[in-house]
Order: sequence, then C-alpha cells, then structure tokens
Amino acid sequence: MASHSSPTPVAAPPLIEVRSIDWVPDEERHGRLWHQAPLWFLGNFQYFSIPIGFIGPSMGLSLGWTVLAGTLGIVIGTIFMAFHASQGPTLGLPQMIQSRAQFGYRGVLIPLLATLFTYLAFNVTDQVLLGEGLHSAFGWNANAIAVVVTVAAALLAIFGHDWVHKAFRALLYVSLPLMVIVTIGIITGHGGGGSSGTHYGFGWVAFMAQLAASAAYNITYAPYVSDYSRYLPATTKPRAVIVSVFFGASGAAIWLIALGAWLAIRLGAEDGLAGLQTAGNNVIPHLGQAVALLSALALAATMGMNAYGGMLTVLTAVDSIRPIKPTRTARVVTILVFAAVWFGIGKAITTDSVSTVFTALTLMLYLLVPWTAANLVDFFVVRRGHYAITDLFKPHGIYGSWGWRGLTAYAIGIVVEIPFMVLPQLGSWSYTGFLAEKMGGVDIAWLVGLAVTGIVYLLLSRSLDLATEQDAEAASDRELNAAQATGAL
Repeated sequence: MASHSSPTPVAAPPLIEVRSIDWVPDEERHGRLWHQAPLWFLGNFQYFSIPIGFIGPSMGLSLGWTVLAGTLGIVIGTIFMAFHASQGPTLGLPQMIQSRAQFGYRGVLIPLLATLFTYLAFNVTDQVLLGEGLHSAFGWNANAIAVVVTVAAALLAIFGHDWVHKAFRALLYVSLPLMVIVTIGIITGHGGGGSSGTHYGFGWVAFMAQLAASAAYNITYAPYVSDYSRYLPATTKPRAVIVSVFFGASGAAIWLIALGAWLAIRLGAEDGLAGLQTAGNNVIPHLGQAVALLSALALAATMGMNAYGGMLTVLTAVDSIRPIKPTRTARVVTILVFAAVWFGIGKAITTDSVSTVFTALTLMLYLLVPWTAANLVDFFVVRRGHYAITDLFKPHGIYGSWGWRGLTAYAIGIVVEIPFMVLPQLGSWSYTGFLAEKMGGVDIAWLVGLAVTGIVYLLLSRSLDLATEQDAEAASDRELNAAQATGAL
C-alpha cells in the first residue's frame, strides 16, 4: 500500500468521473464516511427488495418465519459485504482489481465472469420488475419503461461515482418519510388486507430458500461495494466503514423483505409494486402512488450503480487480457455497450417477477460465495491488507498471471456446492443435487462452498513468500509516492 504520512490537499472532483479501474491517489480522496450508510440503505430501499419477501410465502412459509429467515439471511450476507467495503479506503482500488492478488493478473478472469453475470442478472431482473410493476401499478407501457430506465441508468453510470452517491441521497430523503408513514399505517391496521385462505406454516425447504435468497441479496454487492468506498481517505478506520455499510444495507433490506412478506400473505399481492401502491392508498389516498413511483426510481438508480460496476468489471477483464489505458472514453463506451446487452436480454425474459428474482439470486449466490471466501481470507487473514498496488497492474508482477491458489480454491468451492444445489426452474430445466435430495430439498450449497473455499485457500496460502511481497509493497509505495509528487497520476 502507498504510505500516507501526512494529509494531502484534496482536489475538487470533475463533473464526469475520470477514474475507472486505476488507483485513486490521495489528492482525489474526497469521499465522506457518512455517505456510505445512505448509499447502501437506498441501494436496498427499492422495489427489488420487496419481491424477495414473496419467496417464502410462495412456498407456504408463514409471515413470522419468512421475516425471521429474511432477517438472518440479510445479516449473514451483509457481514461479508461490509467487510469487503473496508478494502476500498485501504487500497483505493476497484474490488476486482484487488482480486488479482488471489487469482492472478489473467486468472481473475474466472471470478470476473461470475461477477459480470451478477451485474447482468441484476439489471435484467430490475428491468423485468420495473416493466411488470409499473405496468401493473400505473398501466404504463412496459417497453417504454424498459427504454427509459436503461437510458437513465446508463447516464447515471457515465457521470460516475459522485453522482451515484448524490442521486441515492436525494431519493432517500424524499422516499424515507413516506415509507415510514406507510409502514406505520400497516402496523396500525390501516393498510388493508386480512387473513388468508391459504395455509402458511414452517418448512425447512422454504425457510432455507428464503434465507439463501436474502443472504445472496447483499453478498452479491460484495464485488463492487468497495468501488464506492475507494474515494474515502486512506486514514478512514476500517471498523467505521464496516459499521456504516452494515447498518445501511441491512436495515433497508430487512424492512422491505418483511413488508413484501406482509403484502404477499395479508394483502394477497402478486406484484410488489402494485401491492405497495394498494397498501399506501389504503393508509392515505394517493400515498401509494407516490411511494410506488419513488421505489421504482430508486431501483432505476440502482441499475445505474450496477452499470457502473459492470463497466469496471468489463474493463478489468479487457485489461487482464491486454493492458489498456483506462480513459473516460473507455468508460462511456463500455457502459453504453453493457446497457444495450442487458436491455436485449431483459426484453427476452418471459418468466414472472418472483421466479426471475429467485432464480437470479440463487445462481449469483452459488457463483460468488467461493470468490468472497477466498478474497476475505486473503485480505484479513493471509496478507492482512498489505498489497503491492503497482504489481496488480503488471501481467508478470509478484502476483503472477495465474494465481493457482485462488483458482484452485474457487474451483473446489464450486464443485463441492454441486451435490447440495437446488436450482430453481430455468425454462423446462431444473436441478437438485443428490445430497440435497437426501436432505428433502434443503439448499445449503452456498454454506458448504463458503466454508470449503475459505479453508482450502487458507491452507494453500501457507506456501506464500510474504517476505518477498513486503519488499514489492515497499517498492510499490515508493513508485506511487513519486508519481503523486510529480503529478504523473
């Protein structure tokens, strides 16, 4: 890591962000810690969170058990997410660039593919949710909605890091008090609804499905949470970042998952946005329309966040094959191409929203859990936050082209998940591992993958030459400090 012996004057940020996958020098570290909590609170304080609360009830799980499973899942997933966030200020790098230390300069392409799938899956699913939800709630044309939200998300990503933070805070300030009113109205019995004729209770399959989907929700933020903390000063305490991100991201998700479960069971809602509109209107006339629209806008803003992360992932992948200069033009072109791809896929999706959400979250969880295990074990246990930053940008640097330890641990993590997997219906195809069948369809694949990958990576890392890496880190610090002094960055 570059040394930071004294505070460096911070330059005013440009209107349109210049940085992408490159290191953020001290003089550009203009981020503020208090921005983290509202950013990640609104990141989950939107329409996508509500249908996650539909998953348990769709499988017969009662309101209380759904809320409990959702809460446990969110707490588990957010712990991992928050620890990833603390890497941003320490390194000043996008998350997946740092992953070259575990997987190698070119080997990082493997987890990059899983990460890119995550961004695409989120934005495709968001597009489907918004099209169905706004059509159901307001009768708007789903095709027009898809075009508008894609353009808006792409523009927000193009303007970059600072504008994402600003947009999220503005939406939060407006939507939070209205959602509080709706929630109080529901608690006091003014939201409508009543007892359902459907029998709801407890079942391990449904409970674990709800828990896994909820855990996946915030674990899937892990590949890019530090992208939004890398502008924080390097002196920012990691514990403060972890706490800020944890309470921001978990609070909103638990709230809206519980709300979604209530809408599904007590109101009989089949679409989260339409159900939110109905409940809000029952509390105060026309309140539901306002809350539903703001929730949809927040989800569109989150698509912009995903587009930004997708851009960083694509550029990291390209740079891992052939080193590139991360220019503003490269950022813009990548975002536009990425937007066209998710728009096209989204228009081809024909399944219902709850099925789309559940399938997307399950697949993302299976793919990302082995990566997050290797990355966190490396950062907090093996290398303890010490990296030669300049070597992360060298194909033949100290981390090598192919990090066999990370790749081996990742592959083993995926393989051991397979017998425990319970894949939701994908068209006419589904899959349940033989061990999952013996367990009655209970899905613990991600827990197995998490534990095994972490242990394997830790054992393989015992052969690392950390003394040599410390010399490389010192050389990297000198190079970065010299570049900052001369303005070469």
